[in-house]
Amino acid sequence: MRAMRTAISAAALAMLLAGAVAAANKPAVQRSAGEGLEAVATIQQIMQNLVDPSADALWASVSSTTTASGTQTNEPRTDEDWKAVQRYAVTLVEAPNLLVAPGRRVASTGGKLEDAQVKGILRPDEISKKIAGDRRDFVARARALQRAAKEALAAADTRDVARLFKAGGALDTACESCHVKYWYPDDTRPPPPANANLAPLK
Repeated sequence: MRAMRTAISAAALAMLLAGAVAAANKPAVQRSAGEGLEAVATIQQIMQNLVDPSADALWASVSSTTTASGTQTNEPRTDEDWKAVQRYAVTLVEAPNLLVAPGRRVASTGGKLEDAQVKGILRPDEISKKIAGDRRDFVARARALQRAAKEALAAADTRDVARLFKAGGALDTACESCHVKYWYPDDTRPPPPANANLAPLK
């Protein structure tokens, strides 16, 4: 009996030691989801290459344009049309995560922003200062963009044209809200004409 208890104790000790060794050799879990990642592209590059093209394509996918020759209505109809809308929406859903990544620069060193010659357009260093001064607000505005994009994605998943159109309006509002705060708060130009892609559907 004593021999059996000794054998059991030895086996238990061996299991504990094996567990301790395995735990010691196990890679440490990252404390932050962004740890070890490098923000390479600038905010301007993400806007130019991801956000702007995807937003423009999404707006164009569901629109109504009235001209002298009549009204032309665009909306997704085929499987390929809806797949394209999904791609635009997925890009816009994930882009805000990139925009708010720690260490993300506004523009390349020595680089200029679009329309930099226009009075009221801030310099990259000024934009960076505004973002750093109220980062919570910057993140909130990025999340507003993400919410609108999630609505567009849900509309694409259910093939709901009316919902997609409404999401496009929310997307436009989210974009302009952020631009007015961080890009051109002092722009003296008159507001641009209403986007034809956001004309009410007939």
